[in-house]
Order: sequence, then structure tokens, then C-alpha cells
Amino acid sequence: MPRGGIGQGRALSDEAPLSRARRKCGVEAGEARIAMSGLGMLFGRGKKEKGPTPEEAIQKLKETEKILIKKQEFLEQKIQQELQTAKKHGTKNKRAALQALRRKKRLEQQLAQTDGTLSTLEFQREAIENATTNTEVLRTMELAARGMKKAYQDMDIDKVDELMADITEQQEIAQQISDAISRPVGFGDDVDEDELLEELEELEQEELARELLNVDDKKEEPPVELPSVPSTHLPAEPDEDKEALKQLTDWMS
Repeated sequence: MPRGGIGQGRALSDEAPLSRARRKCGVEAGEARIAMSGLGMLFGRGKKEKGPTPEEAIQKLKETEKILIKKQEFLEQKIQQELQTAKKHGTKNKRAALQALRRKKRLEQQLAQTDGTLSTLEFQREAIENATTNTEVLRTMELAARGMKKAYQDMDIDKVDELMADITEQQEIAQQISDAISRPVGFGDDVDEDELLEELEELEQEELARELLNVDDKKEEPPVELPSVPSTHLPAEPDEDKEALKQLTDWMS
């Protein structure tokens, strides 16, 4: 047989076990992947589920807290029952009394664990509530910041300064106009005030001299004579009038 044929036969015979080994490794790797995926699904590492909202988490925590509170009440009742059982047996049935006390100890341990768990849940619930409140506050602040930014987006501080300067200038001009309008307008404002005072003094001197002259004239006037009292008597009333007056008086009395 030619050499080439012998070498080729050996190569094929050597390749067959290698191929079988590779196929075996591939099958084992596939089986391992399937097993890992199964374990991932079993322990919750498969498809990611959407987490609960803060409101849902708070509600779930409250429900769990209610369950733990009921468990606390149940354990407290059982502890009292075991204590009463131990007191009941006392020294009469020492074995039963000791068993009741052992059960009481186990129940107290469970009660302590329940208390700790309940405290942890309460702390977690309060933390979520605070986080929810803080988140809402931050959203409100962000909304307010956007609203303020939108309100001032068309404003420039330089333009505001210029506007305030213009307003101040216009107010000053308006005040000047008001002062000019309210100022009295008249002729002869350039007359010297000293001249006016001198003229006033001359008028006062003339008036004083006139009053003095009138006083001297009054002293020289003759005294006024009053009319004399008449010496004649008034005519007496007639007798008829007296009679009528008397009758009227008598009638009225």
C-alpha cells in the first residue's frame, strides 16, 4: 500500500476521537447553560420584572405591619397562658411547670424577633414616605424654577437698569414741569422791595398826620346843646274814655 494512503488513514483515525471529544464538550456546555438558566429562573435572576411604585411598597409594608402586630398579640396571649400553666402546676407537677416555662421562653424570643422585624419595617416605610415627599418637593421646586426661568427669559438686567433710569429721568422732568406750572406769574417782579417799603412808610406818616389834624379840629368845635324839656302838661283823658275803660275792667273781673 502506498505511504500516502497509510498516512492519510492514520490522520483520519486520529481526527475521529478529537471530533467526538469536541462534540461531547459542546453538549456538556449546552447542558450547563440550560442548567444555569433554570437556576436563574428559580432564584429570580431571569427576566427582570418592573419594580413596585413607592405607593405600592408603602401599602405592602403597612399590610405586613398589621400581620406582625397580630402576631405580637397572639404571642403575648400564649406567653400569659404558659405562665399561668407554670403557676398552676407549680411544685405538684414540676416537669409540666418546667415545660411551660421553656415554651414561654421560646415564645418570648419569637416576640422579641417580631418586635425587631416590626421596627425594621416601620423604619423602611418611613424612609420610603420621606423619599416620596422629598421627590415631590424636588419636582415642585423644579417646576417653579422652570416657570421663573420662562417668566424672565425675555428680560435682561441691563435693559431693566436702563428702564429704571428712564423712569427716574421722566419723574424728574415731571417734577420740574409741575414746579414751573405752580410758580406764580406776574408783572413787575423786578421792582425793588426797599422802594415799596419806603412808599408804605410815607403812606403811614400821611395817615398819622391826618388823624392828628382831625383830633385838633374836634377840640375846637362848640359843645352840642340838648333840647329843653317842655313845660306844658299833656292833655287829660276825656271822661268818656275813662268810663269805657272802667266798664271793660269791671267786665273782665
